[in-house]
Amino acid sequence: MAETKTKKIPQTVPVPQPRLTDVWRVVVLNDPVNRMSYVVMVLRRVFGFAEERARKHMLEIHEQGRSILWSGTREQAEAYVFALQQWHLTAVVQPAEPT
Repeated sequence: MAETKTKKIPQTVPVPQPRLTDVWRVVVLNDPVNRMSYVVMVLRRVFGFAEERARKHMLEIHEQGRSILWSGTREQAEAYVFALQQWHLTAVVQPAEPT
């Protein structure tokens, strides 16, 4: 009598991989420590913003408590947040909402 052996193929569970196309945001939060002129200067140095654009973001931070300064890859967003934190601004990386 011949035996038939069946091989069981292990089932693989797909592991979710981060997509390179995910968009991340650099958000600066309001704080009671830094002067408005200082925030404008930092935004100009870190992002290369023109005076008008830096002031617009500074006012948004002051009046609304936060401003989205940049969107793009996570690695670049983390680099910007690190640079802003070195200037003592409160900055975070947040995933962008899908559109």
